[in-house]
Amino acid sequence: MLARLIPTRAHAAMDYTVGVLLTAAPWIFQFADESNAAKWISVVVGVGIIAQSAMTNYEGGFLGHAITMRMHLGLDVLIGIFLAVSPWLFGFADEGVNAWLPFVAIGLGEIGTAAITNPMPGDRSHRAREARRTA
Repeated sequence: MLARLIPTRAHAAMDYTVGVLLTAAPWIFQFADESNAAKWISVVVGVGIIAQSAMTNYEGGFLGHAITMRMHLGLDVLIGIFLAVSPWLFGFADEGVNAWLPFVAIGLGEIGTAAITNPMPGDRSHRAREARRTA
């Protein structure tokens, strides 16, 4: 059993950071001109991570709490798998390390972070909402 070391407040900060990083990655890692697929996957997934975070029932959710923390962590794993395999799935693995490595690294990071995040929000009001949803 993995230790749940990351509190949801820290996970929220990481979510927004990764969302912004992915959205800007094509220009940071200079693959915007090399691969249209890599560019759009990065931008769309980055915006999706920000949207998911904004709607999650944790300290970082500010557009409502439609997504439970457990669902959020499951989606993080799916996003991580998608990112890690996307260079080969969409054919940009041969575009250079700068095009595929960010996807693999961030994808594996998403999976690992989801595995060690405590699924119970730390804030009492979030805990109460989570308990009502799972009851």
